[in-house]
Amino acid sequence: MVEVIGVRFNKAGKIYYFDPQGAHFSYSQGVIVETARGVEFGTVAIENKNVTDDMIVPPLKPIIRAATNADYEQFEKNKEKEKEAFEIAQKKIEEHKLEMNLISTEYTFDGSKILFYFTAEGRVDFRDLVKSLAGVFRARIELRQIGVRDEAKTLGAVGICGRPLCCSTFLGDFHPVSIKMAKEQGLSLNPTKISGNCGRLMCCLQYEQDAYEHMHKIIPPKDSLVEYQGDKGVIIDTSILKGLVKVKFEIGETVEIKEIPYKDVKVLKKGKVQEIHDDAEGEIVE
Repeated sequence: MVEVIGVRFNKAGKIYYFDPQGAHFSYSQGVIVETARGVEFGTVAIENKNVTDDMIVPPLKPIIRAATNADYEQFEKNKEKEKEAFEIAQKKIEEHKLEMNLISTEYTFDGSKILFYFTAEGRVDFRDLVKSLAGVFRARIELRQIGVRDEAKTLGAVGICGRPLCCSTFLGDFHPVSIKMAKEQGLSLNPTKISGNCGRLMCCLQYEQDAYEHMHKIIPPKDSLVEYQGDKGVIIDTSILKGLVKVKFEIGETVEIKEIPYKDVKVLKKGKVQEIHDDAEGEIVE
């Protein structure tokens, strides 16, 4: 077991583990850490805890120190400088007539590097732009092309549910989402109803997927032949969340449809039973 703390560098960014070196850190406390990009300012998202070795991506870097008042002031100054850098970069992009959409700007804590995040339809030759920006800021310049999901995460917005986007409020990582999930959850396959602001499938389709997969395994599927209170019928629909099956019974010339808890029916044959009726001998004919 290894003692770690979890640190975030953005409001809803990924959490990275660092070595607290025996010191205790509180939630939301500012810390200064060494990263692949250099020295950075972050906030504690997970207080001291022990994790197994397989949860660590080596090397586990140590916390340099708890953030001081001067560090907080530097962090706020960088935020102000990022706004100015964004406006300057936007003008330079227009001057170079590049087909790219600038999304955000980020200073490293020590100000030695400035990162510009943008979206574009294809590849962009921004070598001349980098030279122009380096001449203005006298710092290392890095341009990073991001996808539409990262764009939505960075800019934030309100989803069709009426709440702020999950990715910009609490999701640390994006998880794979497929159209199969929408089908298994019985949702409309209309792209406008199952797509998020980014134009991709909504992240929330993944939240309840495990529960749907579990229920699909134990609830008999549509067209299954079942028996209930001595009568035989065919399942014509299922309500996964309620745990109910809708069964059509044909008794003589009478057709009756009932909603029944799936636990109360006895499955005689799973799936592909189109219809049933009683013949003269009282047997079931498929």
